[in-house]
Amino acid sequence: MQWNLPRVPRTKEQKLRTRKRIVEVASRGLLRTGANGMSVVNLMKLAGLTHGGFYLHFESRDDLVIEAFALAMDRTVSRWKKLKEKEPVGIEGIIEWYLSESHRDGPAQGCALPSLGADIARWRPRAREVFSAKLEEMIDALAHGLSQESEKDRRRVAIGALATMLGSVVLARATADRTLSNDILEAGRCAVRDQITSRNQKISSLE
Repeated sequence: MQWNLPRVPRTKEQKLRTRKRIVEVASRGLLRTGANGMSVVNLMKLAGLTHGGFYLHFESRDDLVIEAFALAMDRTVSRWKKLKEKEPVGIEGIIEWYLSESHRDGPAQGCALPSLGADIARWRPRAREVFSAKLEEMIDALAHGLSQESEKDRRRVAIGALATMLGSVVLARATADRTLSNDILEAGRCAVRDQITSRNQKISSLE
């Protein structure tokens, strides 16, 4: 005999936990494969769920992509804040991590910008608005470590440093030559340090 048991309604807390798990899995998947490489079916499978339940949590795949991307950038800002509290202190800790071999080789655990920067320009306006807001947070996190400079100069140096680090990681990941890849990372580290040092020296000479 078959018993038709009543369905147990999902609580609000359960639904929020499930949504959070989907966003977390999507965030890691975005960094590994990019937005185009992430299907709803595969995503839900990674989250341990059936794809039929996807639309209980999100109106569209794009909505999930935006939320997952924002989470990935939030993780980077959080990591930077923690790195600045350790040795080496300040922006030097961020430079060492960002332009390291481990960051180059582990995109799923790293910054979202090298993995998704090229894709973002082709996303819909809402996604680019979220990107702009999160990018400002990343710039502010970098600028906060440049305490000897004016606010305007801190922002300028932070933007230059971020652009240099981003480009270095993109190139280092793209090349098949391991030696060249390592050289790119080293050149990036030197370039960022030179940017910071030269700006500090210029400011000091004017005081």
